[in-house]
Amino acid sequence: MTFKDHFSTHSSLYRSARPRYAPELFAWLAQQAPGRDLAWDVGCGSGQASIGLAAQFAQVIATDPSAAQIAQAEAAPNIDYRVEPAEASSLADASADLVTVAQALHWFDLDAFHAEARRVLRPGGIVAQWSYADCAVTPAVDAVKQHLYVDLLDSYWAPERRLVESGYASLAFPFERIVAPPFELVAHWDLAAFLAYLRSWSATQRYLQARGEDPVSSLAAAFAQAWGDAAEVRPVRWTLALRVGRLV
Repeated sequence: MTFKDHFSTHSSLYRSARPRYAPELFAWLAQQAPGRDLAWDVGCGSGQASIGLAAQFAQVIATDPSAAQIAQAEAAPNIDYRVEPAEASSLADASADLVTVAQALHWFDLDAFHAEARRVLRPGGIVAQWSYADCAVTPAVDAVKQHLYVDLLDSYWAPERRLVESGYASLAFPFERIVAPPFELVAHWDLAAFLAYLRSWSATQRYLQARGEDPVSSLAAAFAQAWGDAAEVRPVRWTLALRVGRLV
């Protein structure tokens, strides 16, 4: 089974530049699950969600079809990283209390993945899928970032990006819905860390490969002026679009 690989070529940057999720998200998900024995983190990338799950579950199996991403994943004694597609895992039937998909659902064969999740979940098990799209810093920084996102990179985003922007609202979700509280994704970054995040975008990397120039560097002066003191740490905020359901 082939997959759309947009991150293996910059897996090290992806690991270091992506934000981490709040521990409260994983604590709440664990409270909804029928047990805390096993969580399956699907499309785990370099393990940003896997690490959070490991604090709540006895075992985490984290899978991704990219060997390069898995090679960059942060290790923990109770995380088993496996190079596997979302649609065909090695997990046993009815073995998982929780299945999570963090910022990856838009790359899956949705029907095949949902069938696999239903196979792997134990009765009453939980599925949680989330995404984050645009971020906010300050009006001045946001204006430069929007110029990058839309004016320079629009044609370099994969079509699946629109699903992220909509919070997966149009995608099927064949589970009994659970209303989730709002969770905010916040990182505290200086200017260099923020620019590294922008470079980790798949569209930025596609622009670089196609044109031989870094679009973030072309706007570095504008970002510096908008940010102010480059060493100042600012909060960067994303809205987390979260879908949670139970297998019945």
